[in-house]
Order: sequence, then structure tokens, then C-alpha cells
Amino acid sequence: MESFGFEKLPEIIRQLFEKVEHIEELVSQINPASDGSNDLLTVREAADYLKISVQSLYCKVSRMEIPVSKPGRRLYFSQSELKKWVSDSRRKTAAEIFQESQKKNSRLDKKDIFI
Repeated sequence: MESFGFEKLPEIIRQLFEKVEHIEELVSQINPASDGSNDLLTVREAADYLKISVQSLYCKVSRMEIPVSKPGRRLYFSQSELKKWVSDSRRKTAAEIFQESQKKNSRLDKKDIFI
């Protein structure tokens, strides 16, 4: 490896940035970022993804509790929609509920003062 002085440091850093950008471009061409168009799951894959049985998944579908597509005779699930469905189903902790109630109470108190 070639030795260099302090005066060459800015040029070397610029070259490193260019090389990193080139590597990032090559990697993105090899493995393009998922745009959500390739995330369809079958019933078995969706059940595995959610870590539930296939029977439980069919029950959720029949009760219309879960997002599903049926373009014919088969059911398909979008992995991104399932992820959003799971995150939207999150229950709040007691501490979160308490904090929200405190915020609402403080807003009510302020309204009472201005009346």
C-alpha cells in the first residue's frame, strides 16, 4: 500500500466516497430493493409468517379479520399488509393508557380554566 501525506488526505477521501457510491450502485443492481410487488404469500406461507396454523388463518379469513386477496379460487396475502395488520393490532400497555388519560385530563383542565 502506498504511503501518503496529510496534504493528500482530501483527495483520498473523495476517491473512497466515489468507490463506495460505485459499490452501492452495483449492489442495488444485483439485489434491487423490494417495492412490495413481490411480497405475495400463499396460505401456508402466510400462516408460517404469522406463526399460526392454516386452520386459524382460514378462520380469520372467513370472519374477515385479516386482509386477503382472492383473484380466483386461491387466497393470497400481501406480506406488507400482514405486517401492517399485526402492528395495527398492537394493544397499548397500562402505562400508555395512563399517559393518554393524563394528557386528556390536562387538556380538560385547561379548557375549564378558559371558560
